Amino acid sequence: GEALEVNREVNCVTDFIYGCEDQLQKLKQQKEKGLLYGIPISIKDHINCKGHISSGGMVKFLGQVKEEDSVIVQVLKHQGGIPFVKTNIPQTMINYDCSNLIFGQTLNPLNPQKSPGGSSGGEGALIAGGGSILGMGSDVAGSIRLPSSFCGLCGLKPTGNRISAGDRPFVLAVAGVLGPMARDVDSLALCMKALLCQEMFQLDPSVPPIPFNEQVRLRAAPMSPPAQQQR
Repeated sequence: GEALEVNREVNCVTDFIYGCEDQLQKLKQQKEKGLLYGIPISIKDHINCKGHISSGGMVKFLGQVKEEDSVIVQVLKHQGGIPFVKTNIPQTMINYDCSNLIFGQTLNPLNPQKSPGGSSGGEGALIAGGGSILGMGSDVAGSIRLPSSFCGLCGLKPTGNRISAGDRPFVLAVAGVLGPMARDVDSLALCMKALLCQEMFQLDPSVPPIPFNEQVRLRAAPMSPPAQQQR
């Protein structure tokens, strides 16, 4: 419901992923709960989801319905996450705005007269507007980091080839990387920990089988206490 309301205001969603309720019922029957159990996750437009298009903001891809989930979507589901929407992008994704001739212009929920950034601008707008708590974007030259900055969020561009990149509609000199976007760093860390699992390493042998290192994260924690504890 919240995603619908945010979409009416800022035009950030390109498609709603069906079968979420069925997936949740299946998860409830499983004995082992994944790290992302029950969490609704928004997905950037170009990341493949079974039964949906990955337009890249281009008309030429509109008729190409994907027959299977990308590796990252399979892993998110394996960990209990529930992909529920696909989000807007600029045409070809090589732009720091978020507009295309198919779905139109996405606005910044913090200021509708401003851009949410790009190319993961639909993700940035949806999360900042409260329509999603965790999303998957992609980044070559700032496509996660810029929308996160413009929309007041946290975003992570992982090391290259750390996460399965899936099919690429075109090849760039610098490879794109998929990564999480959220409203806090802890959510990013949880998502990375969930993704860097044996399931991903088996589905995509090109990804180095190196699990998430919790100690590195703890060593990188800020030295000073949170602001509310300093008062």
